[in-house]
Amino acid sequence: MYFLSGWPKRLLCPLGSPAEAPFHVQSDPQKTFFAVLAPARLSIWYSRPSVLIVTYKEPAKSSSQFGSYKQAEWRPDSTMIAVSTANGYILFFHITSTRGDKYLYEPVYPKGSPQMKGTPHFKEEQCAPALSLEMRKILDLQASIMSLQSVLEDLLVATSDGLLHLIHWEGMTNGRKAINLCTVPFSVDLQSSRVGSFLGFANVHIRDMEYCATLDGFAVVFNDGKVGFITPVSSRFTAEQLHGVWPQDVTDGTCVAVNNKYRLMAFGCTSGSVQVYTIDNTTGAMLLSHKLELTAKQYPDIWNKTGAVKLVRWSPDNSVVIVTWEYGGLSLWSVFGAQLICTLGGDFAYRSDGTKKDPLKINSMSWGAEGYHLWVISRFGSQNTEIDSDPTTTVKQPSILLFQFIKSVLTVNPCMSNQEQVLLQGEDRLYLNCGEASQNQNPRSSSHSEHKSSQDKSPFADGGLESQGLSTLLGHRHWHVVQISNTYLETNWPIRFSAIDKLGQNIAVVGKFGFAHYSLLTKKWKLFGNITQEQNMTVTGGLAWWNDFIVLACYNISDRQEELRVYLRTSNLDNAFAHITKAQAETLLLSVFRDMVIVFRADCSICLYSIERKSDGPNTMAGIQVLQEVSMSRYIPHPFLVVSVTLTSVSTENGIALKIPQQARDAESIMLNLAGQLIMIQRDRSGPQVREKDSNPNQRKLLPFCPPVVLAQSVENVWTTCRANKQKRHLLEALWLSCGGAGMKVWLPLFPRDHRKPHSFLSQRIMLPFHINIYPLAVLFEDALVLGAVNDTLLYDSLYTRNSAREQLEVLFPFCVVERTSQIYLHHILRQLLVRNLGEQALLLAQSCAALPYFPHVLELMLHEVLEEEATSREPIPDPLLPTVAKFITEFPLFLQTVVHCARKTEYALWNYLFAAVGNPKDLFEECLMAQDLDTAASYLIILQNMEVPAVSRQHATLLFNTALEQGKWDLCRHMIRFLKAIGSGESETPPSTPTAQEPSSSGGFEFFRNRSISLSQSAENVPASKFSLQKTLSMPSGPSGKRWSKDSDCAENMYIDMMLWRHARRLLEEVRLKDLGCFAAQLGFELISWLCKERTRAARVDNFVLALKRLHKDFLWPLPIIPASSISSPFKNGKYRTVGEQLLKCQSADPFLNLEIDAGISNVQRSQSWLGSIGPTHHETDTASSHGPQMQDAFLSPLSNKGDECSIGSATDLTESSSMVDGDWTMVDENFSTLSLTQSELEHISMELASKGPHKSQVQLRYLLHIFMEAGCLDWCTVIGLILRESAVINQILVIIQSSEVDGEMLQNIKTGLHAVDRWASTDCPGYKPFLNVIKPQLQKLSEITEEQIQPEAFQPVIVGKTPEQNSPRAEESRGSLGHGSIPQGEVGGGSMVSRKEEDTIRAEEEEPFQDGTYDCSVS
Repeated sequence: MYFLSGWPKRLLCPLGSPAEAPFHVQSDPQKTFFAVLAPARLSIWYSRPSVLIVTYKEPAKSSSQFGSYKQAEWRPDSTMIAVSTANGYILFFHITSTRGDKYLYEPVYPKGSPQMKGTPHFKEEQCAPALSLEMRKILDLQASIMSLQSVLEDLLVATSDGLLHLIHWEGMTNGRKAINLCTVPFSVDLQSSRVGSFLGFANVHIRDMEYCATLDGFAVVFNDGKVGFITPVSSRFTAEQLHGVWPQDVTDGTCVAVNNKYRLMAFGCTSGSVQVYTIDNTTGAMLLSHKLELTAKQYPDIWNKTGAVKLVRWSPDNSVVIVTWEYGGLSLWSVFGAQLICTLGGDFAYRSDGTKKDPLKINSMSWGAEGYHLWVISRFGSQNTEIDSDPTTTVKQPSILLFQFIKSVLTVNPCMSNQEQVLLQGEDRLYLNCGEASQNQNPRSSSHSEHKSSQDKSPFADGGLESQGLSTLLGHRHWHVVQISNTYLETNWPIRFSAIDKLGQNIAVVGKFGFAHYSLLTKKWKLFGNITQEQNMTVTGGLAWWNDFIVLACYNISDRQEELRVYLRTSNLDNAFAHITKAQAETLLLSVFRDMVIVFRADCSICLYSIERKSDGPNTMAGIQVLQEVSMSRYIPHPFLVVSVTLTSVSTENGIALKIPQQARDAESIMLNLAGQLIMIQRDRSGPQVREKDSNPNQRKLLPFCPPVVLAQSVENVWTTCRANKQKRHLLEALWLSCGGAGMKVWLPLFPRDHRKPHSFLSQRIMLPFHINIYPLAVLFEDALVLGAVNDTLLYDSLYTRNSAREQLEVLFPFCVVERTSQIYLHHILRQLLVRNLGEQALLLAQSCAALPYFPHVLELMLHEVLEEEATSREPIPDPLLPTVAKFITEFPLFLQTVVHCARKTEYALWNYLFAAVGNPKDLFEECLMAQDLDTAASYLIILQNMEVPAVSRQHATLLFNTALEQGKWDLCRHMIRFLKAIGSGESETPPSTPTAQEPSSSGGFEFFRNRSISLSQSAENVPASKFSLQKTLSMPSGPSGKRWSKDSDCAENMYIDMMLWRHARRLLEEVRLKDLGCFAAQLGFELISWLCKERTRAARVDNFVLALKRLHKDFLWPLPIIPASSISSPFKNGKYRTVGEQLLKCQSADPFLNLEIDAGISNVQRSQSWLGSIGPTHHETDTASSHGPQMQDAFLSPLSNKGDECSIGSATDLTESSSMVDGDWTMVDENFSTLSLTQSELEHISMELASKGPHKSQVQLRYLLHIFMEAGCLDWCTVIGLILRESAVINQILVIIQSSEVDGEMLQNIKTGLHAVDRWASTDCPGYKPFLNVIKPQLQKLSEITEEQIQPEAFQPVIVGKTPEQNSPRAEESRGSLGHGSIPQGEVGGGSMVSRKEEDTIRAEEEEPFQDGTYDCSVS
């Protein structure tokens, strides 16, 4: 509601002796002048500018007779001041204007400035008037005066002898006798009136009192601490006609303040709390409404050490109350007790170095105009101050502090409650939360900009009606601040009302006269062109936006006529463009609902108008017509008590029982906030329903209204919306109430499921209360969010030295800023529904909001709050809610995450209670594995580690590790390795050196692995991964893993992890998943070469060369070679164009792709990343048998067959997206080709050759793997990779190795038989391989010689040329569909260096070997 802003200002009083320090401040009824009292001085200050106008100084002689001044009270018309003195005198001062047209202060403008001196009222608004004070009357009451109170035309004075004097303002008693309090009867309520007891003791007198106009009586505090309310029974003010009521439980009252709008009396008590009472309408008894007290939770060190309440003051708009205590401090509360600010904690109470400050002690305070300022006379204001002229003398310099506030627009213009924006108004600026929209950054503006084509109103046509953008949802400090036009402010300060339109693009403000509006898009203010028109209207009932129109209720000063006006935003601000309707009585409140305006008037009547757009030639106007008038005078005791009035589509029937279409829900009811009571007046649908024709909607007969019903008490604000949304009916048809200290309430509709007939015994709406931590200022209906604002403070005291003589305000006070906040409320509502056994409604509501980004957080919050409450409660809970909440959350797919996140944010002690309700964590872990949600499973693992014995958590960790390996979740794998090691080190801090010493249970069966070798032929496939338990015997090499084994202390753990890694690597090799193997080795730092060396004759054997070849083609997206039909008569055969091949070779070797950046000496890490860059966790079929059959052939990439003229180099190469020729390299190739006159078929041939290469990354990866296998001596794999790359150099290298070193004969035999199998396969299925096999024929013969076996020569017969096209074409046609898939999925990049320095040198040597011609010519020879 109200928020402190910046630092307080200090007003310096004229110098005088310390005895002349001011101690009391009192503003006049209009808040224009402030009377400041010192012991013998009366000063009058002006509010804007805040300057001293005149001071009256009492002469010493009379001062000793009267005694020092005590209190001051203004006459309602501000022409007189009554001052009470210590010796029982009342002095009446007249205030007169002096010196004719002269002013004390006048503004001075530079020449040629646009300020018009000739405007009416200019002088009064701009200048501080010159006044004089004259003492006219002195009245001696012969007893010390306790309290002065102005009541209408009289002054009520309470004296210490127990009398009440009613004095006329002219200083006469009018012959009325003083009333003795002992003769006034007091009772608990007015019904038992005549048996009321009298205040039967002599020394009772009134200590403080205040008149309440809307209750017509006085709230009083007696000197013995009792409090009461005295009311005249009839109009005559005599002792016989007065009657008092009192609450019996208050005996420590100190002061009182009344709120006229809400009929509340706030009594300060010596305990430090404020008790707020209201009067019961029926019995007249005083009822406690609520208390304002600091809680031990928020202020543990000070809550009961504040001293008695010293002062209580309600703000001018009656929406907040400020309280101060004897020992200092200041607090601000909303009407019904929500705390907004308190200076006893945080930066107000402590310096930046942590030392405590003295709290601000307040002697007197008074609100300024519209509540923008609080005038405070403080006790630490009199500090030692150095005067510049003479630094040695220090004098006490008293001062007045001005605290500055900004307030929510809802306090004065409640019709803003149907908007979804937060708007705050300061005295010269506005704060908006929707400023993002004007810069067009709001996500909602971009997503809905496509609507704007037809009516091009703005860059974000429907933005405001859709759900808000994220920056609106998430609170942050930054407001959009709009400075109010100075030209308007100078003559019309203070700003009284402001309003913003639905889209948050335009703002209108109302000052003393007229109004002005501002566009956030153009950043311009629009003011009245004719200043006389502006000064001739004063807005009375607020203002509202309707589309592009501003609707306001005003009083026309010259015509003395109440009017309702509508101005168009886009036209000039002039009465000529306004639609003006005369009104019978003064309008107090105004609100707009769809195309209706509702107005509440001073005669307690409500009037409904229809408003419509009219195009009258060039001018667009709005027409207003009266629809209906409803008199409320029977129900409303005083029109000033009505806080807000709105039309809503809310009704007790929730639209199903009403036989009307949902989207056309009309204004069903009027919501009226009567002094905090929310009253609903519904349309009466009980009579005959006439179905009128919609021919003329203006003539439609509106239904009458039913008698009013009270919905809720203590209501400060009401929010509702006129939008409809089928998906979120619960939220949009609800009514939201803010109830101060009691939190919020929502009146929620309940819908039967699937449009079944509702049960007759179920109500159709339910009122649910819930607490939130912020003060609500707006409700985002679909987003299930409350927006608010909160004061934040910044300390700057470190900028000033502590020992300076002058206590700066910047040191005494922190700098205050207002921060935007927001809060989710959905979990409160779901919980309230579950408590009331309305789980079905809760489910409907939750499902409608499941798409919200913070919905998982909502479920988590609900679970967390219920768990904390129930698990920590002292008494057993008869009907616990946690099982219900747990069951509710299982309805959503996020159940597993919600539970684990909640558990990890609560303390360990509550876990048993939680898992007793939601299920065993072991089961939940297994559910996560089933659902493939490994990250959540990892979170459950941490819980299992804390709740179960180590063996169980190791078992589950192993399961998760295996699954993560299988799915290629490398980050998770790394975490799991760390976790498994940690479990090991946690179990036995110093592992014994001999395995036998370990307990079998804790070692998990490792000594089994360590002390015996296992049959090596056993394959890992025999053990299904899902059922893997620690005691299984797995195939593994007999030797431990060398380096790690000897180094680490927790060798058992490492051995165990190595076992699993080896097992996974073996499985990948057996399934011919080389790409996954490379990725696995790189990501987990697996020492692939050393492992391959050991597994050379076992897992690292190639059992089926053809299958391996096919699988690699598929995995690396490498196209199968194809002989083009045109090559039968190719001119390349005769060597005439050998140069083309060479030129191509040069291009390619110059190409930065092909030489692998190795010559540049790039480090291994980068290379390993480039290898990994293309590998995602791809899912291949593990079913190897399926890759045999012919149906798999479509997936292989093969270039287009001869299509005659259509097939150019460009198109052929474009087929493999990452071909070796890209972008810029084309120009080079084109130049080369342009020098040769190649025929179409030759170009086609070259393009075929280019197309038969796979993506560049695959090439890098294959070469890398080749290098690894070469190092490890797995020559059979090298042969397969050599075949795929079709490089005879590789085969040569293998032969060199075979000749130079001892190679296992079994491996040679394997290579030989494998190549035979490939040759047979090439002859039948893939003739594209034949040319290359022919090229390496000599090497094969060498290999045969080495193995001392002759190979039958007919096995290598060349392919019959005539057969090729028939075999080739159909497959090429078939596979054309799959040619576009040449790109490789981008995977995770990471992993450490995989290759040692020695290996890198070998790669470099290998790469630097010149490419042999044969490599490129073989396919066309």
